[in-house]
Amino acid sequence: FRGFRSLIYRRTFLKGIVALPAIGASFGSYALDQPFRFRVTRYAVLPRGWPSGLRLKLAVIADLHVIDPWMNLARVAQIVARTNALEPDAVLLLGDYLPCTDMKRWAARVGGGIIPPERWSRELGRLRAPLGVHAVLGNHDWANDQAAQEGGCGPLQARLALERSGIPVYENNAVRLNHQGTAVWVAGLGDQCAGVDDLAGTMLQITDDAPLILMAHEPDIFAEMGDVAHRVSLTVCGHTHGGQVRLVNYAPIVPSRYGGRFTYGHIVEEGRHLVVSAGLGCSRLPVRFGALPEIVVIDSGDNRA
Repeated sequence: FRGFRSLIYRRTFLKGIVALPAIGASFGSYALDQPFRFRVTRYAVLPRGWPSGLRLKLAVIADLHVIDPWMNLARVAQIVARTNALEPDAVLLLGDYLPCTDMKRWAARVGGGIIPPERWSRELGRLRAPLGVHAVLGNHDWANDQAAQEGGCGPLQARLALERSGIPVYENNAVRLNHQGTAVWVAGLGDQCAGVDDLAGTMLQITDDAPLILMAHEPDIFAEMGDVAHRVSLTVCGHTHGGQVRLVNYAPIVPSRYGGRFTYGHIVEEGRHLVVSAGLGCSRLPVRFGALPEIVVIDSGDNRA
């Protein structure tokens, strides 16, 4: 019996070895296909001190990294149409509209290429929401803007393109909105990787105790708010791509000083709320696994019937 069992084990092992190329091919095919898909992910958030009866639906678009073929104009248009169909009260764009250098190289290998900001911003200009569309910039919007790098300052081409399409871009500033008869602040932080963030200066513009939604490209700010942390009702971020490649909810590479602490999803620490989007585009490699591209919908307030 022991010899028979050993024979069965050897046969099973050999079948596994033979199957490895097929498994690798299936994994590769799946990972290469995921960048062309997206889903809608929903979170219900009730921040501490949120006004009773105030319901706010936010649609979040992060990390487009527009480049053909993975994020071409047709796909941007599809994302815009799907976002509009969700009928959000406001749309938040969380930066990284430009592709990284590695993605440019991959695009060149497959006959794709860069799409001018004027073209993708025109598609984003079709976003519609009663409380408007609000944007911040990301690290790749700085790092891959040649003129900004040479001059050491903005304005960035992504910012100019968005503003020409009617979308305000926030860099350490805030706006007070009115929704359902209640005031709501939306603030945008300058990019942290580029070293242009100024949370203290941003907070000085908040003149009352109305709820505050903070847009920031990188989620690290959530751990670094200090004394003003209690004043931020909800922080929304992108940047991590949800790890871009996650195996059993573990991402081996997360671009954060805090490792996997803020990789993805709805995170609550000491009663404070953070939502980190997996984003929609790719960085470094044109693959995704276990971190499907997504539009995020956040329902803020008590939405119970």
